[in-house]
Amino acid sequence: MQYLANDYIEILRTPKGKQIFAFTPAICVLDNGRYLFTGDLGGKELLNVDEFRALPPSPAGSRSYGHIYTSDDKGLTWQRRAVRNFGFARAFQAGKYVYVLGGAGDLVIYRSDDNGDTWDEGHWLSSGETWHQSACGFWIEDGYITLVMEEQIVHPGEFTTAWRVANLAPVVLRAKLTDDLTRRESWTFSNRIRFRDLIDDDALDYFGIPFYTPERHRDAYTDGRTFTQLPGWLEANVVRITDPNHYWYDPDGKTYHILMRAHTAGSGYCCLMKAVLEGDEIVVQPQCNPSGRKVIFLPMPGGQMRFHLLWDDKTQLFWLLSTQATDSMTRIDRLPAGRYNIPCDERDRLQLSFSRNLVDWCFAGMVARGDNCKQARHYASMAIDGDDLVIVSRSGDEDAFSAHNTNMATFHRIKDFRSLVY
Repeated sequence: MQYLANDYIEILRTPKGKQIFAFTPAICVLDNGRYLFTGDLGGKELLNVDEFRALPPSPAGSRSYGHIYTSDDKGLTWQRRAVRNFGFARAFQAGKYVYVLGGAGDLVIYRSDDNGDTWDEGHWLSSGETWHQSACGFWIEDGYITLVMEEQIVHPGEFTTAWRVANLAPVVLRAKLTDDLTRRESWTFSNRIRFRDLIDDDALDYFGIPFYTPERHRDAYTDGRTFTQLPGWLEANVVRITDPNHYWYDPDGKTYHILMRAHTAGSGYCCLMKAVLEGDEIVVQPQCNPSGRKVIFLPMPGGQMRFHLLWDDKTQLFWLLSTQATDSMTRIDRLPAGRYNIPCDERDRLQLSFSRNLVDWCFAGMVARGDNCKQARHYASMAIDGDDLVIVSRSGDEDAFSAHNTNMATFHRIKDFRSLVY
């Protein structure tokens, strides 16, 4: 197998790979050519790290161990610039400012006035709420940024599982880049629709979704592996369809599409919603086909795992960085040693695809792969730098705890990526 970018440069390695884990890598290419990396660390051992305990807590008392690095030599070397209380973060540039938006229970945003050299102490955009996300794709156009964070909403008396993806509502946030984005009033927040409010499991018969029966949603374990949680969606990307020939094209430019990881224990499809600008409001709602049928599930290679979408103006294509599944139909008790969790959760094969329409995907190549199924190359993010794609991956080697709880963040480069189009 010939890989597009199997070689890598370490950005960070956790000090205790079996106890402290590297999560949520993201990369941003600034206007001056500097690369900016954000990522967070996790694990109970952080409670013994003085630097972690010194971080000011969120309004709800939560802490996350977020790191900001920069590179001025195209990713060859990296310098740590700041440690702040954030996870699930993404960086973006707005004129002379650079922002990092993430969550530590509540939503938080940090600002740099000097291209990432120094950072302020942060501004909380919520109080007492629970937010989730990953470093997924967002959309900047006409002086506005549009992105998605996910609010976890649990009503009294509801049955929930340990991983509450059924309770996540993809909330679209939109702001004018010239406004002060450290202020909540600068942001417009959409309505909230949770997966469990929209999807009736029983109505999905004949689709094979969810993969395991509802009776097994409650505390079903085999050999230490979780069969599944309540089905749900998470880790949302937002894009806009610009092709006037597309069925879902909005000539007024007020419709965005939200593509999310589908957590159903199946593979090869994602979840889809749309967000429509209606006056001063943003309304999240299902997309319909010309038949009038709602489209909630959409074919996508790697849609069962966190993926990253990126629009390229030059090729007029959507690019997809996702995890390739090869054995999701293997019985859970017969998975190879070192595999993490349920069969569709394979995490060591990172692939690149492209599409004109978000439905039909062409395989561009295998980006990278670990030496075995425990050594993940997943949860990756990408950005365009000239003719190249620059990628950061949540990666592991022999010192990693598992394919999920990895010990490195790695940098990869695909040179002349547009030449992969056919």
